[in-house]
Amino acid sequence: MKVHIHISLKNGVLDPQGKAIEDALTNLGFDKVENVRQGKFIEFDIDESDPAEARKQATEMCERLLANTVVENYRVDLE
Repeated sequence: MKVHIHISLKNGVLDPQGKAIEDALTNLGFDKVENVRQGKFIEFDIDESDPAEARKQATEMCERLLANTVVENYRVDLE
């Protein structure tokens, strides 16, 4: 089963990389872009046939290693 993890900074947490991207896009002429937030995407296969168990394991991975839950949100999607 394919697992997709989307990790982003929580609202209110400063995002200097997002700001740098926004500034660069503006300098390239994309002046309607606002509030850019930069995040992470992690994809992996897990040898699990039960979607509930795969989601449970992926969530535990996020909680223990993949996401800093103090400043980041995450979303687990299964394919």
